[in-house]
Amino acid sequence: MSSIVTDQGIVHYEAYGRGQPVILLHGWINSWDVWRDSMIAIAEMGRYKVYALDFWGFGESAKEKTPPFKITSYAEMVYQFMETMGIQRAPVFGHSMGGTVSLTLTLKFPEKIQKVAIVGSPINGNSLNFFLKLSGFSWIASLVWRIPMILKVVMWTILAGDSKKVKDMIFRDVGKTNTESFFRSIGDLHHTDLRSRLGEIKVPALGVFGEHDNIVNPNQYKLLVKGVPSARIVMMPRSRHFPMLDEPEPFAEAIHQFLLV
Repeated sequence: MSSIVTDQGIVHYEAYGRGQPVILLHGWINSWDVWRDSMIAIAEMGRYKVYALDFWGFGESAKEKTPPFKITSYAEMVYQFMETMGIQRAPVFGHSMGGTVSLTLTLKFPEKIQKVAIVGSPINGNSLNFFLKLSGFSWIASLVWRIPMILKVVMWTILAGDSKKVKDMIFRDVGKTNTESFFRSIGDLHHTDLRSRLGEIKVPALGVFGEHDNIVNPNQYKLLVKGVPSARIVMMPRSRHFPMLDEPEPFAEAIHQFLLV
């Protein structure tokens, strides 16, 4: 387990492979582990060293109340990570909330981004599942934390059609969060809207969406194409919100082809 110290707490990360850096960012109530198989697949292409980070408040990273747990602060966290690790420029891939952070990072620090890819990510936070929008209210989050059965029932409802692997991962990772990171990050994501700024993105862009996504409306690909006409879009016909787990081989191939651009 590796970590760095940033202005607002420890950032845990895992790394695999040797070569050019690639950075992977996870989604809400997830951790670096959602990328485990993808890290191996990318590294085994033989040219890349892959870094997967835990955002503040998630996984093994800092959970103090100091970080604001917002999209812009997470973008700054990744920037600090790159500066500390001596990474001048790299492709950045983000899943769900991590993809929204990746786009924000590209807009805020364009000199650091070689390519940007989003996977099942909201460009407009209104595309989130109804239950996730509710999770952004502090009183609801507090209630969920006081009565864990509520969270369990809601999560089972949302994940009803997902694989056991996905369910086990989510229930494990949600146990590593706290009330603050739980509701503040999703609340900020809900109110994030990047549509007006997408035209500023000049690097190669990729959007991967599960056609049956139950967390983020997959029509977000239309917003990406409208804002970044050169963006590649890959729709995964048998995937929900986790195409890297639902269709690992086609997903790895899509990533591979994008890295070769």
